Amino acid sequence: MKKKIVYAILWGLSISLFNLSCLKNPPLDEHVCTLNHTNPSGPCFNLDVVLKGNNKETQFGFIKFRQNPDTARIITLETFIKNLLPNHEYLLQRAVDPANVVDGNCTSTTWLTLGKGLTPQSILTDGHGDGSETLWRDVTAAARGTSFDIHFQIIDATSMEVVLASDCYQYTIR
Repeated sequence: MKKKIVYAILWGLSISLFNLSCLKNPPLDEHVCTLNHTNPSGPCFNLDVVLKGNNKETQFGFIKFRQNPDTARIITLETFIKNLLPNHEYLLQRAVDPANVVDGNCTSTTWLTLGKGLTPQSILTDGHGDGSETLWRDVTAAARGTSFDIHFQIIDATSMEVVLASDCYQYTIR
């Protein structure tokens, strides 16, 4: 019996180590940009985006926007929303200004619904109004080094009403 338990523990640990070794993470020394980035050390490949609610201090969201330093040029968007309607669907959208017009003033209203690649994916909240979803976008069509002003919003999937919105951020395609 003890032998089976030891084997089960070793099996679980080996699977965990294998899974962790396959994770893509940015280099530890790479900076993450936040609002009003003015860091002269380099462009913003990664963002921490804060989403604020419509005059309700308890409603908020967060997007962990990451571009891995590989050739695939995939942006992952770990999206978290909090204190919205329970058991309800929401959508993440983004709008970008023209390429290389980076002035910190997001003027575009051409919203694109994000998801898993080109397929839109909703974010479902639980019974407390909290939800999360890992989304991604392939940006291979854009040239490396292209910079954009970008902003995000969360909309109600039924009414299409904006419930959370971000300020303007700047990012550069790796």
